[in-house]
Amino acid sequence: MLEYLIKKDIDIFLILNGFHNDIFDFIMWWISNTIIWIPLYILIIYLIVKKHKQKGIIFIVLAGLLILLSDQGSLHLFKNVFHRLRPCHNPELEGLVHIVWGKCGGSYGFVSSHAANMFAVATYVFLILRKHYRYFTIGLLFWAALVSYSRIYLGVHYPADVFFGALLGVVCGTITWHIACFIQKKYNNFAMTKNLS
Repeated sequence: MLEYLIKKDIDIFLILNGFHNDIFDFIMWWISNTIIWIPLYILIIYLIVKKHKQKGIIFIVLAGLLILLSDQGSLHLFKNVFHRLRPCHNPELEGLVHIVWGKCGGSYGFVSSHAANMFAVATYVFLILRKHYRYFTIGLLFWAALVSYSRIYLGVHYPADVFFGALLGVVCGTITWHIACFIQKKYNNFAMTKNLS
């Protein structure tokens, strides 16, 4: 059963990776580049502080924990355990994988750290801001999916790498949001007690 699923994963990868041209090579390369999204991260921080004022600082500080969980979790709990070669490193797929500009990354690809990190951020921000900026937060989920797809396009991840990376990101984002809510609740209780005394 596992061999069948792995084969199907490779088949789907080859189909998705096979649709390429020079224009999309350029676009997907930049979509996959974390630096290009810095203005988006700044906007997210601004919106969180705007809507949650001082308590928004808790959300922002815990975003560091979020990235640590998703990024290091994808590496130490998956890549360093399963040792699944990236498609661009798989000798069985030599000559079949479209690799953009010769960039492949580290040896192992399960799970995708890009997918884990993007979905962790998208989920976390969705839970924080969904009541205030519904369409923006839904858009973030599509953004995470697009960045994750770009990893397949670039030939560095299989669909399963991306799917399970995204799942890890959703779990990390949800857990971190619950931790932030717990801390905020304790902070509110402390502030009320201090005001009453």
